[in-house]
Parts: sequence; structure tokens; C-alpha cells
Amino acid sequence: QVQLAESGGGSVQAGGSMRLACTISGAIFTVDCVGWFRQAPGKEREGVAVLDNYGITKYADSVKGRFTISKDNAKTTVYLQMSNLKPEDTSMYYCAADPGGNCVLSPWYTYWGQGTQVTVSS
Repeated sequence: QVQLAESGGGSVQAGGSMRLACTISGAIFTVDCVGWFRQAPGKEREGVAVLDNYGITKYADSVKGRFTISKDNAKTTVYLQMSNLKPEDTSMYYCAADPGGNCVLSPWYTYWGQGTQVTVSS
């Protein structure tokens, strides 16, 4: 089993920056893919950024050039650095992990955190 816990959410004005962190515990050695997803009220959960064990990243078109996913050397914390935030980035952000090797932006991941709210005001 893998446990995930997000932190770092909050409120920011448009154009600002914020960094989310996801602490991974448990069977870390089984994780091949980690990612950040978001879900706004009344909308489907969407992939924001994913990262595999080879360092390959994928980003949603809406966040390319503004968001960066990374993880520490111990692979126990995954970060999402968000810059030039827009009101449309307002959402609940979830960290996810999976032992599968196909790291895509679809929300089929096995393990999920509880989420952290990000609110961007105009």
C-alpha cells in the first residue's frame, strides 16, 4: 500500500505562484508513476502533470510553461511548482501514484491523496 498526503494549497492572486507538495509513504519502491490532478466543482477530474521514474514528464496543455512537476532524490516527496496562476486554475488538487509503467494524464491511478484546495482570485 502507498499513502499520499498533499500540502501547500491556499489562496493567491492571479499572476502569483504556489508550490504544492505530496509526501509519499508505504511501499514507495512499487511506484512508477506520480502525478497531480485537479477537479473543480461540477467538472471531471483532469490530469495536470505526471512524472515517471526515468524523469519523463507530461503536462496538460493548459499548464505547459507555467507548472513544473518534480520529486526529491529520495522519491518521497513530489512537488508541483505553479507560476503565473490564473483564476481558471482554481480547483482541488490531488496527488496520485501508481505501480504501472504507463504514466499518462488520465485519472486511472491506484493511490490518491485527500486533496488540497487552490484558489486563484482575479
